Amino acid sequence: MYIRFNQFLDEKYKVKFKHQTDTMTNNDIFKKLRVAHKLRDDDIIKILELVDFRVTKSELNAMFRREDHPNYMECGDQILRNFLNGLIIHLRGPLPKPQKKKP
Repeated sequence: MYIRFNQFLDEKYKVKFKHQTDTMTNNDIFKKLRVAHKLRDDDIIKILELVDFRVTKSELNAMFRREDHPNYMECGDQILRNFLNGLIIHLRGPLPKPQKKKP
């Protein structure tokens, strides 16, 4: 899966990272999506607010730091899941409300 994701980003968005290993962490996925969609910190915060998830700029910056940095923070499954759900809403728009059937 890792190799396919990297190939997709390389081909479609021309995103290449110098440091590539066999495994990807949530932080790696988050970073690659950020670069591929050209998102800034404010954009990511707004995307997370679309799904009622609050994160501060400092927490966000800690997730994008190198693993050996003292302020590095691991991106949890919950944050990545909410970001992906918010990104879907951001790109496609909210789901339309179901209409009631009239008899």
